[in-house]
This record gives sequence, structure tokens and C-alpha cells, in this order.
Amino acid sequence: MRIEYDRDTCIGMFQCVAEWDGFERDSDAGKAILVDGEEQEEDQFVREVPEDAELDAKFAARACPVDAIEVYDDDGEQIV
Repeated sequence: MRIEYDRDTCIGMFQCVAEWDGFERDSDAGKAILVDGEEQEEDQFVREVPEDAELDAKFAARACPVDAIEVYDDDGEQIV
């Protein structure tokens, strides 16, 4: 499973931070940070989700009020 995060879309509500420790608060920028995320394009980050964190990652994506977070299964299908 992988998670994709659009930092440009993020409005800094930090609900993802409350749901999963794979996100951290960047108070200076007013946006979340995807921990260990690789920047694929400008402000587009991706990382693999550990098996023991899959549920929390899904909750983080669902909690985002602006849909800046997407979760994909191992077949590449978007699940959140």
C-alpha cells in the first residue's frame, strides 16, 4: 500500500497528524509533512505504508478536509 500527499492542496488543519504518525505538523509553513515521503513532483509526495500502519493511513486520508491525501493498494487501485 502507498500513500500520496499533495502538500500544495493542504490547508493545515492537521487532522492527518492526529490520525497517523506518518504525518507531522510543520507549523512554520502551516502544512503537514509526510514523514519519509519522496517528492515525485513539486509538492507531491509518496511513500509506502507499513502493514501495521495501513488502517491509520486510511484514517488520515479520510480525515483530510480537502482530499490532499490518497491511498492506493498494492495493485495501484485508489482505495481512499
